[in-house]
Amino acid sequence: MTGLSSILRGGRGAAIGFALGAVLLFGIAPAVLSDFRLNLLAKLLCFAIVAVGIGLAWGRGGMLTLGQGVFFGIGAYIMAMHMKIADAEFVDADVPDFMQTAGIRELPSYWQPFASPFVAIVAIAVLPALTALLLGYGVFKRRVKGAYFAILSQALAAALAILLVGQRSIGGSNGLNGFQTFFGLNLYDPVNKKMLFFVAAATLLVVLAVTRQVMHSRYGELLVAVRDQEERVRFLGYDPANIKIVAYTIAAFFAGIAGALVVPIVGFITPADIGIAPSIAFLIGVAIGGRTTLLGPVLGAIGVGWAQSALSEEFPSGWTYIQGGLFIVVVGFFPAGIAGLAAIRLRRKRKLDSDDPPPVAASVADPDVEPLDLVKEPVR
Repeated sequence: MTGLSSILRGGRGAAIGFALGAVLLFGIAPAVLSDFRLNLLAKLLCFAIVAVGIGLAWGRGGMLTLGQGVFFGIGAYIMAMHMKIADAEFVDADVPDFMQTAGIRELPSYWQPFASPFVAIVAIAVLPALTALLLGYGVFKRRVKGAYFAILSQALAAALAILLVGQRSIGGSNGLNGFQTFFGLNLYDPVNKKMLFFVAAATLLVVLAVTRQVMHSRYGELLVAVRDQEERVRFLGYDPANIKIVAYTIAAFFAGIAGALVVPIVGFITPADIGIAPSIAFLIGVAIGGRTTLLGPVLGAIGVGWAQSALSEEFPSGWTYIQGGLFIVVVGFFPAGIAGLAAIRLRRKRKLDSDDPPPVAASVADPDVEPLDLVKEPVR
């Protein structure tokens, strides 16, 4: 009964938390923020979606994912390619504007499937997850982990960025930009811009709900067990590689969706946005917020991104050093992150409460109270 009541209390608490988050995102933020700040917050919400996946894979599964920019970039470029094709069709052009400038007169074959909105949406959902599934199978089945896995994932992000720089048919180093429409909606209309914020906010809440269910499931317990005692999990008959692959694939799925959402919000995507530096920036936000908690990665990603926007305006060349110093302090002195500090404080309070002696024992131990005083009142 105690376990059931704790689960019910946790469910009520989660429902209240999601309700407060919905009020904050759908009611307060649009009312108090300017259009520019609301658009900035929409971009940070997309980064928070990536951070939730990293928190699941790294915080719960122990996989230091330094290459989430790969999956973020796949989703972003698929969305960008579809939007450029749609813009070209809107003005009755055969190819997007940047291809005309580059002398390309025919749409490349690998662009053509993404002319369909349905195919583009399916590809955004499937391709990043499928890439992570295949990569995870090849890596985790060979028991690659720790620093080796981190270096490999980072190398993939660098390789993808370098590959995209050399592709003129996909924008090269300039990437893709200058979007006019998003599924038929005018991107220059402030109402549609606000709608994109609501889409990002709703997606983040759904991602949080799904991740919470995963964390509190039997699989979530296995994932933590693999992180802490992988060999014992293998001894019990489970394959740790399969457990890691699932978490890695879910994180890639989240990153792909976030990449697709960020393109119409910010209006461009370049190889520089998916390389090593962005992947590390995602990780820094998760570490600062608290990688083992549900909300820690979200708060860390939004907080770091907001601070970057605010402080880089005052210290354009110094923000990188501030960010690096903050990361060192957190990793060195607060490894559980900001959200972890609150959890530690709560556990200490519960421990102190449980260590308090019962009232009768306290009265007997009190030197000012005679033992006979406890039974002076007659028993009825």
